[in-house]
Amino acid sequence: MKHIFFILFISLSFLTWAQKKPAVKFTRILFVFDASKSMIAKHENTTRMDGAKNLFFKFIDSLSKDKTLQFALRMYGHTVKYPPGDCKDSKLIVPFGINNIALIKEKVKAASPTGITPIEHSLTESANDFKDNKTNNVVILITDGIEECGGDPCNARQKLMEKGIIFKPFIIGIGLTPEQIKTFECVGTFYDYDDQTTFNNITNIIQQQKLNKTSSQVNLLDSKSFPSETNVNLTFYDVAKKEYKYNYIHTLNYQNNPDTLYIDDFPTYKVIAHTIPQTESKEVKLVQGKHTIIPIDAPQGFLTINRPNGVYNFNERVKCVVRKANDMQTINVQILNATEKYITGKYDIEILTLPRIYMNDNVIEQSKTKTIDIPNAGVLQIKCLEAGDGCILVNRNNKLEWVCNLSTQTLQTYHLQPGNYVTTWRAKALKGSIYTVEKKFTITSDNQTIVEFYR
Repeated sequence: MKHIFFILFISLSFLTWAQKKPAVKFTRILFVFDASKSMIAKHENTTRMDGAKNLFFKFIDSLSKDKTLQFALRMYGHTVKYPPGDCKDSKLIVPFGINNIALIKEKVKAASPTGITPIEHSLTESANDFKDNKTNNVVILITDGIEECGGDPCNARQKLMEKGIIFKPFIIGIGLTPEQIKTFECVGTFYDYDDQTTFNNITNIIQQQKLNKTSSQVNLLDSKSFPSETNVNLTFYDVAKKEYKYNYIHTLNYQNNPDTLYIDDFPTYKVIAHTIPQTESKEVKLVQGKHTIIPIDAPQGFLTINRPNGVYNFNERVKCVVRKANDMQTINVQILNATEKYITGKYDIEILTLPRIYMNDNVIEQSKTKTIDIPNAGVLQIKCLEAGDGCILVNRNNKLEWVCNLSTQTLQTYHLQPGNYVTTWRAKALKGSIYTVEKKFTITSDNQTIVEFYR
């Protein structure tokens, strides 16, 4: 059995408030009216249709006193008789305009229960009924039943948001069971149609939304808990659905404060700040009509790993592996001679030169740059008359440490850090270890060393 309920959607534009806030001169209210056949059913001492019309007239008579409001009417289920009905039976009857209230009331008064209930289709189409998204846009859906065309009002809500319209929904129902009410949790807050205070609550909400818009800001806190950090990608996750809803690059506005965001206030969010390593907020629920601050601890400093430009262009594009101190998980791979921003703390760095350079417990401090300088490489060229096997070893404190194996090519080039080295080689054709040849050499920055191997 179907029941009367009313859904109020209040939407805001992202685009208007992403820039300087202009003065909003008016609010547009679109009534989406259900004229489906089920509206003929009885409710208390009247029919659903007559009850819906009476409440509609009460709403528009009260709201029309505010000259900053404009109205339009969309109707569905009003042209194709059910059965079979038509799931596309939805039309803008009276567009937004001045002095159109009498025409809207006339169309509603003449409405006769006829067709089927395509809620998702009607809500999706209603996005096209607004001329732009630069004002407060309100959609009031008046219907007596649940979607009958296999649609999902939650999907329509998402589609409207994708067009830049942010829903602020309220559901007013009559005779709904707790299970039926639960099906509309994704749509908004439930109000009882038979509650005498419902009308005043809804009209007050519309007026308040003109002044008190649901908004939020993310404060990326530095080490002194000031919201000074910025230029970080933020991902907003819907905790219940376990999926992300928004991505923004955090910015500070013209007053040097975190920018204000206007997003759907229905979900519970967790915000991930894609710092290195990432940080996150606690779960947060926006409060309708209020401004919510979402704090995230994100104190950051800078890391630069430098070496001079090679005079002889010997320096390859070296990568540097960055890990938290005493943690083997790689959190970033940074290019040499580049600067990256990191959350303050201690980091271990592995520079992928030959041989590797390990530098542990590097401290990143708030707003400071930790600079690590390493010497330029030199170049080693190995020449062989034939293919062979061998390796390069570095001599550190009279102890040989493996650097890399040689290839089987007869001409090989390696970029090596300055130091003392040993290289060994044996021709593949010679099957005795006694034929191993050892060469000692020294590498200096920006210079070339040639080692030749023969039988």
